Amino acid sequence: MVNIPHVVILGGGFGGLSAANELRNTLSSSQVKITVIDKKDWFMVGFAKLWIMNGTRTFENSIGSLKELEKKEIDFVKDEITSINFESNHVETKSQKFSFDFLIISMGAVLAPQKIPGLVKNGFNLYDHEQLSEIHDKLQNITSGKIAICIMGMPYKCPPAPFEASLLINSMLRKRGIRDSVQIDFYSPAPITLPAAGPEVSKRILELVNSEKIVFHNSSKIKSVEPKKLIFENSEADFDLLLAIPPHIAPKVIYDSRLAKESEFIPIDRSCKTSFENVFAVGDVTNLTVTEKITVPKAGVFAEGEGTTVAKNIISKIQSKEDSALFDGKGGCFIESGRGTASVIEVDMFTNDKPSTNLTELTADNLSKKIEFEKERLSKWL
Repeated sequence: MVNIPHVVILGGGFGGLSAANELRNTLSSSQVKITVIDKKDWFMVGFAKLWIMNGTRTFENSIGSLKELEKKEIDFVKDEITSINFESNHVETKSQKFSFDFLIISMGAVLAPQKIPGLVKNGFNLYDHEQLSEIHDKLQNITSGKIAICIMGMPYKCPPAPFEASLLINSMLRKRGIRDSVQIDFYSPAPITLPAAGPEVSKRILELVNSEKIVFHNSSKIKSVEPKKLIFENSEADFDLLLAIPPHIAPKVIYDSRLAKESEFIPIDRSCKTSFENVFAVGDVTNLTVTEKITVPKAGVFAEGEGTTVAKNIISKIQSKEDSALFDGKGGCFIESGRGTASVIEVDMFTNDKPSTNLTELTADNLSKKIEFEKERLSKWL
């Protein structure tokens, strides 16, 4: 009997789904067996969370089922990964064991609000889908006071999203006719709005939020949260409603298996290889250095590109070819204005070994492209 190589993919997000689909679109089920393991059975394009927050979407209408992968002869297992063994090439979940010939780790980053004293008790986690409807209710009921949006650790997923959130909240309050009674403050530990996008794009994003009377406070490094009070390293600030982007860490199994140092992410190069043979990592769980100070941002579009790169490298190995693909570092993130328009931050991380970025004009067409981007991913992957 012919031994069919088994590719096990940990995580059904952008990176995992792009890799699984690229593999299956190129190789049949008699050439490669593919298993995707995730502790949840749905996929959502991250930016839909902000539409749930502002009430234009529901959670149910924003997800695709990972069980749909079965139609493409890609096995899907809903289970929690408990250990990875590189000596015997197998992965264990709570209920079973999977041996692999190739492993793709695309488990994403874990939100760690518990790392900031007082946050869980005194604020909301803007990135937690389970808190979005409560955040929506709070925003619908506030009539005056201060809303604080606070980035509490770097790097974090989808860098423009907190700025988008501030603009969409501004729009909600405007529609309710109470914007003048509510102050929106935005706190970031970074010196500029989007360090990865560079000073020029950062300046334009600052101008955009300032034009809506949203106050940006840079270099605000959080220490703790008290009732209605943010305690920074060098200052304090009051709030009535706190929407936080908590620190991000890798899943526990990554540290247990020594793929990354505690509190860090898996180091990879542009081939997305790890230090273990035939083990690759993609997306938010990784750290891909571009320059001494800049790493590839944690965004779905980059995870997607890395997933495709890894799939191509695995296909080459299965077909005994020498080809080796490198992640091109190209992508774009949308930033919605709350006024029926959006811009695109176009990124090329590796032009002449340093990132180049561009911010397009705000247009209604870009907002349509954002909606199309989501539709396209859900239909082609699931």
